[in-house]
Amino acid sequence: MPKVGIPRALLYYNYFPLWKVFFEELGAEVVLSGLTNKKILDDGVNCCVDDACLPMKVFHGHAVHLKDRVDYLFVPRLISVEKNEYICPKFCGLPDMVINSIEGLPKVIDCTINLRDGNKSLRKAVLEVGGLFTGSLSRIYNAYQKASAELADYERLMLNGATPLEALNGNGPPPADYQYSIGLIGHPYNIYDNYVSMSIIEKLRGRGINVLTQDMVCKEELDRIAEGFTKPMFWSFGKKIMAASSYLIDQRNVRGIIYLVAFGCGLDALVGDLVERRIRKKGVPFCMITIDEHTGEAGVDTRLEAFIDMLEWRDTQKCL
Repeated sequence: MPKVGIPRALLYYNYFPLWKVFFEELGAEVVLSGLTNKKILDDGVNCCVDDACLPMKVFHGHAVHLKDRVDYLFVPRLISVEKNEYICPKFCGLPDMVINSIEGLPKVIDCTINLRDGNKSLRKAVLEVGGLFTGSLSRIYNAYQKASAELADYERLMLNGATPLEALNGNGPPPADYQYSIGLIGHPYNIYDNYVSMSIIEKLRGRGINVLTQDMVCKEELDRIAEGFTKPMFWSFGKKIMAASSYLIDQRNVRGIIYLVAFGCGLDALVGDLVERRIRKKGVPFCMITIDEHTGEAGVDTRLEAFIDMLEWRDTQKCL
């Protein structure tokens, strides 16, 4: 049985159920890298180019930890995941970065996915990847249908408030009596990776605070909000972050917004400023936390504590 390695980084948090079921239905064994830790990050830093952002370095570290355990390494070349939109250009060059930075790699599956002009490239990618494991077109088609259904279930659980780890286990969010909510926005690979985010979701929940992310807002609502932007946002993830922030600040139970960004992210540099202006105009407390491989947990905890204390102080002032 061929083994396909999937790094637990970048768009793993968006599409892992799809990828996993697709490969397994075609008779492959999916091997997932471990949770991000210091060793994985250090390996990524050592083999990746210096000016890459933290998430890219993390991905390289996960690839290093998989390369000797699998027959294939899955690193798709993603250009666009929505019609008439793009994602970060580094995703387009990711397979080349990995291949030229890490020695001793197995065969890299680097199919191209570009939905900007429709689903033609997706169909081509599905057939190209499926053809590595079977010659049966019907089997490839059925595998993709089952994988798509699995992804829909995963996204449904996240809409109900589950984190990716909870959703992957088929669970909803843990029952709790939360005092209020905070919106946590940012790229999924930043906010859901507990090592990168320093377990920010667990820390907020531990303080009795419900955490709402952009993945907990339905796509139809986000698209409706995005239609009202002054100009179209052609970055898919940037559009989702901006629309989610606009939605969350209008929710009565959301007391503040935290935006987790990676240092050196060009997209966040632009979107972060637009988001902050929109939130400040509404008078909602806003905190932007920037992370990289040198960020210390104590510093992040201090900012988090100060932000929570400020929110609670505002509540006491309103009661006076």
